[in-house]
Amino acid sequence: MQSIHLLGKQRFLPFFLTQFLGALNDNLYKNGLTVFIAFMSASISQAESNHLVNIAAGLFILPFFLFSVIAGQLADKYEKAWLIRRIKVLEIIIMFMAGLAFHYQNMTLLIALLFLMGTQSALFGPVKYSLLPQVLKEEELVGGNALVSFGTFVAILLGLIAGVLITSIEQTGTYWLSLAVLSMAILGFLSSLRIPTAPAPAPELNIDFHLLRQVKESFHHARVNQTVFYSIMGISWFWFLGITYVTQLPNFVRYELGGNEQVYVILLALFSIGIGAGSFLCEKLSGRIVEIGLVPIGSLGLTLFGMDFYFTHMGVVGAELMEPAEFMGQSHNIRVLVDVFMLGAFGGFYIVPLYALVQSRSEVNKRARIIAANNVLNALFMVLATVFSLFALAAGLNIAGLFLVIALMNIAVAMWIFTLVPEFFMRLLVWLLIHLIYRVKKTNLSNIPDKGACILVCNHVSFIDALILAGCVRRPIRFVMDYNIYQKPVLSFIFKTARAIPIASVVDDPVMLKRAFEEVSKALEDGEVVCIFPEGKITRDGRLSAFKRGVLKMVENNPVPVVPLALKGLWGSFFSRRYGRAMSQWFPRGFFNRIELLAGSLIPAQQVTLEKLEFEIKELLGMREV
Repeated sequence: MQSIHLLGKQRFLPFFLTQFLGALNDNLYKNGLTVFIAFMSASISQAESNHLVNIAAGLFILPFFLFSVIAGQLADKYEKAWLIRRIKVLEIIIMFMAGLAFHYQNMTLLIALLFLMGTQSALFGPVKYSLLPQVLKEEELVGGNALVSFGTFVAILLGLIAGVLITSIEQTGTYWLSLAVLSMAILGFLSSLRIPTAPAPAPELNIDFHLLRQVKESFHHARVNQTVFYSIMGISWFWFLGITYVTQLPNFVRYELGGNEQVYVILLALFSIGIGAGSFLCEKLSGRIVEIGLVPIGSLGLTLFGMDFYFTHMGVVGAELMEPAEFMGQSHNIRVLVDVFMLGAFGGFYIVPLYALVQSRSEVNKRARIIAANNVLNALFMVLATVFSLFALAAGLNIAGLFLVIALMNIAVAMWIFTLVPEFFMRLLVWLLIHLIYRVKKTNLSNIPDKGACILVCNHVSFIDALILAGCVRRPIRFVMDYNIYQKPVLSFIFKTARAIPIASVVDDPVMLKRAFEEVSKALEDGEVVCIFPEGKITRDGRLSAFKRGVLKMVENNPVPVVPLALKGLWGSFFSRRYGRAMSQWFPRGFFNRIELLAGSLIPAQQVTLEKLEFEIKELLGMREV
């Protein structure tokens, strides 16, 4: 939990409290109503309960579809702290009305007010997620999203528990619930007063209230970067799964597991704790970079444990609902508890990197509108999930069967997204390489600039040098590499996905050589990081070979700073040439060894010479040791 220090920062804590209290209040009311429908009203049948629960969920979601694009424009145009405070005033008004409706137990008004609550939440969504990249450093972005995700699900849990406890107070329950929702809204507004100023990225923007036109434009902004767009698709599919599980869980517990409302609370608590555990573990395993290689692992876990839900379900319910002690005393229900926890954990693995990627790779002055497009698509998928659940249950499928169906659907959706954006699988292979096959020590990588163009130069020890660098450096790297290595089976998939630049000698292919330098120049003009192995070949004796002049030509064409790097520990590995041809032995050597990546001091363009670069890398290696 490296990100926990953010809770002590003025730039993060007031915002975290504001969004936490807002999510808590939404769920205090919404889950209280859901529990009332599922458990507290004896006059409602199972079919009517299923119907009302899904309608309530749909009404809360609908405003995200209707108003997110307007909210995205507002978040780009206006200073964010100012905007958040006005949204919180709106919450106070809505919660006052909701409190009265709950006090009088007017079921029609209670469900209708979910639409207004959803509207307020829809207005808050784009400003919430577009604020994080403004107030957090790049290396804090994954941790900040982990905290927000964990806080949101804790708010869901606390909202449910408080809703159950308060509404169960004899005679005065609705009075106390009315007071609670209003109090939470006021506290949220007070915490918003401490949020520091976050300047508007596009103050010149003219607000367009034409819904369809703005939806189309927001999606156009999102589609500029294919990885961002399909990450949004992945996030939306997660909410399809999430809303299905959360919406159906009360009736699943009562009618198919035979548990009472306390059992439901325990299961939701495990799901929330699982989300938190997965989110923070994701931060640790990602090395505080936006590591989308963890997303396929999260997707696999969602399928496996979603399917196990079905096979664990016994389908026999007693006449009386079970208390938690009785429920957990049955061995097959322990598997249910494990499944719920692991669904949450793998959900955290899945969702945190996707949100961080959308935030980090979106254009700054269009970020809120791109997030608005994400919210519109999220809402659409959640509405579709609600409709799908209604039809599936009406067609005779039980809730356990519904969980099995969406777990199987997750396989198809994941394969579709990961095929369209192979970067997910590429990053997974890189992550497995540097976390499972090797133990990598990283030294002084903070010397690599967080923004702007620069060139990295590194000694060349093995066929996986580029993969080690790609997995350790926070910023995406454009590698310049010998075309023979670029075309190696398996590795070629990774290099092409990472947009590596193949290069050949003037003798082998002068056209490719010219094209390579043109592509390098364009990448540097666009502010990207380019890496070259100046030896031009993988070492055959473990020593540093003479540097070629290609790096000097790159600096001449684009005068940007250069950072020398050194890889230690890979000489003698399966991927090196110490024992002859690389990757040719039956018994691979060097797996699970500790290797090290070191960065030297940044060298200004005007000071770059081949002699200086060789000297700096030899110093990092320690007398030519590799």
